[in-house]
Formats: sequence, C-alpha cells, structure tokens
Amino acid sequence: MGRTHLQTLRRLGIEVTGIVGISAEEGQKFTRDFHLDYIYRDFDELIADKQVNVVHICTPNNLHYPMAKAALKAGKHVICEKPLATNSQETRELVDLAEAKGLTAVVNYNLRLYPLCQEARTRLQSGEVGEVYLVHGGYLQDWLFLPTDWNWRLDAEAGSSRVVADIGTHWLDMITWLTGHKVVEVMADMATVIPTRYKPLREVETFSSKLIKAEDTQPVKIQTEDCAVLLLRLDNGARGAVTLSQVSAGRKNYFWWEISGSKTSLRWEQEDPNTLWIGHRDRPNEVLMKDPALMHPQARPAAGYPGGHTEGYPDTFVQMFKGVYEPLAAGSSIDTNLIPTFADGHSGMLFCEAILRSARDQSWVKVEK
Repeated sequence: MGRTHLQTLRRLGIEVTGIVGISAEEGQKFTRDFHLDYIYRDFDELIADKQVNVVHICTPNNLHYPMAKAALKAGKHVICEKPLATNSQETRELVDLAEAKGLTAVVNYNLRLYPLCQEARTRLQSGEVGEVYLVHGGYLQDWLFLPTDWNWRLDAEAGSSRVVADIGTHWLDMITWLTGHKVVEVMADMATVIPTRYKPLREVETFSSKLIKAEDTQPVKIQTEDCAVLLLRLDNGARGAVTLSQVSAGRKNYFWWEISGSKTSLRWEQEDPNTLWIGHRDRPNEVLMKDPALMHPQARPAAGYPGGHTEGYPDTFVQMFKGVYEPLAAGSSIDTNLIPTFADGHSGMLFCEAILRSARDQSWVKVEK
C-alpha cells in the first residue's frame, strides 16, 4: 500500500518528503527503487519534521492507532489505511482527537471513488432507484487459499477480526455510503477453515507460497476467520446479505454489490468496474458504460478520462487523494459526503465488533450507534 500511495501522490504532483521503512534495509531499498531523497530513522523523527503536514499510514492494523494518535498530536493531517484501529475505544479516541485538533483525518475506503459507484450513489440519493428493499453482495479472494499462504494479517496481534476487518469493512462502507442507510443489526456466521497455517521461516511472495517446503515453515494456530456470511438489517427496514472470503479459489478480488429498490435495481462489480447494470421490471435492462457524457453531472468529476478509456483501482486513489489535498491547499474542508473520515472508520469498527459478538453468541446483535 505504501507503493500505491507514493505512486498516486506523484501522479498528483504532491511532494513526498520521505518515508519510514519496516526496517532500515527495507527503507533503503524503497528509497532507491522510488528515487526518494530521505528515509526517516523512525516514526518520531517523521512527525517531528516541520516540512511534513500530511502523514500516510500504510502499516499493519495494530500500528494504525498509535501512529495516527501520535501524528494528530503532532499537528499532522492523517490518511490511514483501514481498519482505522483494532477496537472501537481506539477509533472513538482518534475521532475525538482529530476533531479537537481541527485536523483532516481520513480512512482510505478508496473503492467509493470508482466513477460508476459515484454514478450509482447519485441515482440512489436522487430517488431514481426508489426505496431500498434489499442489499446483497460479497467480497471474495483466494490469496490465502493454501495452508502455506502467509501474511502479517494472520498474526493474532493484527486484530481479533481478519476477513471482516480487512475486506468486509470496505463492503459495509460502500453500501452505507451508496444508500445513506446504516446497518443497525447483524447476524454472523464465521469460520476458520484452515486452523493451522505454515509460516515461512524466510520472506516469500504469497504467489509462490505453493513452492515452500514443510521444513522451511513453522506451524501457527489461526485465531481469525477465513470466511464469513452475514445477514443485515438497515435503519429503513431493508434487509441485506453478504459473503466474505479469502479462501475462494479463482476469486482474485471479487467485490460486488447489488441494490434492489422500489423502482429499479443496480449492480456493480469491481473486476468489471466500467459497467453498471440497471435492472427493470417493465422494460429491457440496461448496462451503462463509464462515460462522463452519460453520467449525472454530480458524478462526472469522478471520471478522469473520456468514455471508452478504462479506469481502475489506481485511479480511485487519485480521486481520493485529490479530494483531500485540493481542499487542504485551498484552506477549506474536505467533502465528507465523498471522502471517508475517521468517523466512518469508527462506524466500521462498531460493525466489526457487532459481528464478532453475533458469531460468538449465535444471535442477532444490534450495532452500537
């Protein structure tokens, strides 16, 4: 994610003062690969630098809270990867601190910024879809499909939830942002289908993990979920269902949602992001191709290129960071109807905690306000 953030900032012409690496060696390699001028010795040195006014936090989940807190206390604006922290006490504290300091504090739910998701929200908010009856979808991946697949997210210290916190919060943020309705109650069923994984004794890329020999690993008991199935109730009475998985073979990044309303339905898939399906009862269905000329005026700014020019994942970061840095440069506030804030990150953590309680108690659980 650090690479993605850096490349995006360079596309926007924003000066990157320097980075903090996982280690001195990793940081030195990063600065060489990306031709950066400076590597900070540690995070304290970074936030003490008066040249720095925005800090991007692209670290493991358990480091988000202490780093975001320290950066805010030092007077820095913050863009943090999700989830914002590992529990709602921490996220609430960060929300309050950012507000008290008057600083911009953003969680990187960048998937909002796909052009056709902007178009879908405009249609939903304008009433074209009608009353929302049903929301459903999923987020399926396969990068942790093998027992030898390993990533820091599998460590217990990264948080008590993995699939829900890592990708489920993206789905929740999208649905609540699109519809304007909050999830108020959940029923969750979660499973750890690979209870023991084999952590490599040396660093290895995930895609080559099938080549790892057993003698080069150590067994680790897994305490977080590989998949989850959730039922939802929204504040307007709508129902929802979502399937989340990091062990679904062949599904690389299958994020999709469908919303059924009283007038029409909408469906979008991230692996085909430049089309929006529009369903009708009384006439043929439609497929809208991404084209600013065909989009509502409110959604057009999210399309960076003309019709027929594909836009994808990296472009969502451009739109996201533009929505932060342009207001900062102008001395104005970000558009919180567009850019997700720490308050949205706090809502996501309350959602995660309700899901964990529901899975433990095997019952419907209300999401705290």
